[in-house]
Amino acid sequence: MPVVRPRRSALYLPGSNARALEKARTLPADALLLDLEDAVAPAAKDAARAQVVAALAQGGFGRRERVVRVNGLGTPWGAADLAALARAGADAICLPKVERAAEVHAAVQALAAGHAPAGLALWCMVETPRGVLAADEIAGASPRVACLVAGTSDLVKDLGARHTAGRAEVLTSLSLVLLAARAHGLAALDGVFLDLEDAAGLEAACRQGRDLGFDGKTLIHPKQLEAANRAFAPDDAELERARRVIAAHAEAEAAGLGVTVVDGRLVEALHVAAARRTVALAEAVAAGHGGPDPHGG
Repeated sequence: MPVVRPRRSALYLPGSNARALEKARTLPADALLLDLEDAVAPAAKDAARAQVVAALAQGGFGRRERVVRVNGLGTPWGAADLAALARAGADAICLPKVERAAEVHAAVQALAAGHAPAGLALWCMVETPRGVLAADEIAGASPRVACLVAGTSDLVKDLGARHTAGRAEVLTSLSLVLLAARAHGLAALDGVFLDLEDAAGLEAACRQGRDLGFDGKTLIHPKQLEAANRAFAPDDAELERARRVIAAHAEAEAAGLGVTVVDGRLVEALHVAAARRTVALAEAVAAGHGGPDPHGG
């Protein structure tokens, strides 16, 4: 079974905010999205890039996944972002507003020119109607692509839709992004929740994202971390049932049977695979964020 990496919570942090970058080393986020794009004013782009590169070199982020959202290659800053970050120690580069495989290919070429290590992954943001319709080709564009990120705020704007509590306006798009990610064996992250004062709404959006199948949620404030971490991790009852499913199926196989019943429900090999992933995710979550930083610090 592949290694399961928790991505319950992916927190955006402005690359121009030194205090936020320092605080990130203590936050219970699975992934940190150090942002050089939307959160940084044009006049601050170069300074923010240098600050993020310095923060990565300093290290101290533990097991948190370090992802840098760069500016698009069509902007004045995109090429310099990729050149500076190719060997800066990030775990992944997040490409904004990806609409076609050619954009992924261009980013891969730029990283290769910068001698990026083979393990440097790409996260692709799907946040426009064209991007949603091209999600499958984006997901399969390069072995470096590891995750699709739904950008629901830009998508709602481009659709001319309205944000609603049930998110009917983006459910089709979310499903297409998720289908593309899973078809290519990639992770998938749900979009942000914008109302920082609506705790119940955040809880509901996290549950919905988890029910749809997403691995986690992108977040805009540290106060949202607890809800996402809880929603996208197995609770005690799920974990206990997963272990019983694994044990019961093993007993059935030992008796020469291919199926068994747990809590009145049929259990086959596919249910065992899901149960094993649940256990692996719980174990990875339990390992926490405080492990050694492979980049030093």
